[in-house]
Amino acid sequence: MTLLTETRFAYGDALLKLGAENSQVVVLDADLYKSTRTVLFKEAYPDRFFDMGISEADMVSTAAGLASTGLIPYCNSFAIFLPGVCYVPIRTQIAYPKLPVRLVGSSAGLTQGPDGASHQSLEDISLMRGMPNMTVLAPVDAVETAQMTLASAAMPGPVYMRVGRYPVPRVVPDDYRFQVGKAYVLRSGGDVAIFATGHMVWKALEAADLLDQAHIAASVVSVSTIKPLDGSLVRSVAGQASFVVTIEEHSIIGGLGSAVAECLAESGNSPRLLRLGVQDVFGESGAADELLEKHGLQPKPIAASIQAALPR
Repeated sequence: MTLLTETRFAYGDALLKLGAENSQVVVLDADLYKSTRTVLFKEAYPDRFFDMGISEADMVSTAAGLASTGLIPYCNSFAIFLPGVCYVPIRTQIAYPKLPVRLVGSSAGLTQGPDGASHQSLEDISLMRGMPNMTVLAPVDAVETAQMTLASAAMPGPVYMRVGRYPVPRVVPDDYRFQVGKAYVLRSGGDVAIFATGHMVWKALEAADLLDQAHIAASVVSVSTIKPLDGSLVRSVAGQASFVVTIEEHSIIGGLGSAVAECLAESGNSPRLLRLGVQDVFGESGAADELLEKHGLQPKPIAASIQAALPR
């Protein structure tokens, strides 16, 4: 039986390990430490943990102050609140001075589920991707989440990392090593090039299996660093196919699909592109799998959308 793990749990475990390895790491939370899984760090290192209450902007400003003293703050809340509520303080106090604050948006995307549109972050990647100096990350599984969390401590400048509460299987191979700015080819095929991020990488691989049954060979590329985008690999894989697809649990505006479209358009030889994601609408309350099905982000509708759009 395949073990399914929520990336937020893997993040909490890795943050605890990072705390043991690096005494400069401090953690801030906005009264959500059980949900964000920073509770583990809180219990192990109470002198380096700060619960700021339901005051996200104050949390971000405090993190900036801590970073200016040489500490490495990990700032945590739901993904809807960090980029949304805190956009101006992040922009002015963290991104502009290039401070090493790690902003971790938990319970991201449609799979946040029953709390509905008010809590489903479908624009967070777009907001953070447009922020100068900001690195934007979205791990695909528990293994990559752990590696990414540990690696993030040494990254220069601010980082936004998106994790979720949707259980996913292990996707990356045993020899995988996360590198910031590098995408990873999980499957090769010459008909369609699929670029996916976060939870959608698993769905893309299952959709590729369905396409294979229809004699359509698909490459699947995991894009866990959305900014800076691995433009070289994107152009290389896309150049070997006649059709390109992006898949994200996020609005198709401003996220992975936009990043890939911009990259390919600037290359001067861009194949046809299909962007799968949330089509410029708000979310709604529902079970995670029901919402993914409604928005065409389960393997069968993904495969069907690709088949319908393939050049004939």
